[in-house]
Amino acid sequence: MSVELDVFVVNTTIMDEEVYQLWLDGYTVNDAVKVRMEGGVLEGCEASAEVLHSDTMDQYRTFQMCERLLHSPIKLANQLLFQISPHRQAMLIERYYAFDSVFVREVLGKKLSKGTKKDLDDVSAKTGVTLKSCRRQFDNFKRVFKVVEELKGPLVENIRQHFLLSDKLARDYAAIVFFANNRFETGKKKLHYLTFQDFAFCAGQLISNWTVGALDNMVEDMDVDLEKEFLQDLKELKILITDRDLLDQHKRHESNLSRGLVNIAAKLTNTKEVRDFFIDLVEKFIEPCRSDKWTAGDMRLYLTHYTNSAHILDTFKHQVVWDRYMGVIKSCILKMYHD
Repeated sequence: MSVELDVFVVNTTIMDEEVYQLWLDGYTVNDAVKVRMEGGVLEGCEASAEVLHSDTMDQYRTFQMCERLLHSPIKLANQLLFQISPHRQAMLIERYYAFDSVFVREVLGKKLSKGTKKDLDDVSAKTGVTLKSCRRQFDNFKRVFKVVEELKGPLVENIRQHFLLSDKLARDYAAIVFFANNRFETGKKKLHYLTFQDFAFCAGQLISNWTVGALDNMVEDMDVDLEKEFLQDLKELKILITDRDLLDQHKRHESNLSRGLVNIAAKLTNTKEVRDFFIDLVEKFIEPCRSDKWTAGDMRLYLTHYTNSAHILDTFKHQVVWDRYMGVIKSCILKMYHD
């Protein structure tokens, strides 16, 4: 008796997005199988737990083989070993480079070194993110940093082109690279209320206005380093609190908060002062305003008036530097001020 069989052969690589996320999150195969079973994956089908375990194991092997390509996403698009659609490739890359906000908040501003990586056990215990996932995220931060730190051109665009990330994720990585390069202090208790997105917003403001790239979009390190000439120019703003006539005129329009903001500007040529930038904003401006129960609206009105007030000082000759400085200060303070 002859038997006819219909055979369908396909070389498209099968990847379950749920299993991929479990792999990214650091689950073992056994734990991933348990999660899948609890999610009801076997309901309505005749497959056994053994088959599910085999399927999960097989997909984990596939992800592990793909991982070296994900380290250099452009290679994923050009390889022939795995038949993966462009849409699925984009998903694999975006999820691989995604990170947990609680994790990045713990390492933001720290040196991306072996020393920091050794502390990931503690970070994992504190955040609840598995150690394997912490290491993947940390290695991703370090990999992106190494690739883009010496490139010419806009930081966000370089990250997007080299790692094929979405615009939002590329901007988040730009903030991480910028903070790691300048070593901004983010871990002090007074800053704990600030989220990663608060800092990422401020990083975007600093990159767009205070780096060399704000003036020249094709210089090395353009969006990573603060412009030294501009930081030197900020020292000239100290005349607002050292020149008696200007001080008296300015104070007729503003409160004593002026001294704090001007002193922050004048000290930014010092590396330590740059690192303490956010601490200084909180201690010298945000906390006094918060203690006086200012609303966000009060803050916005004050900062707008304060910025404009320097324009009516006849002998003040640093208007351009002042506006460049205060534009960023105003945006960052309003983002950081949670009333």
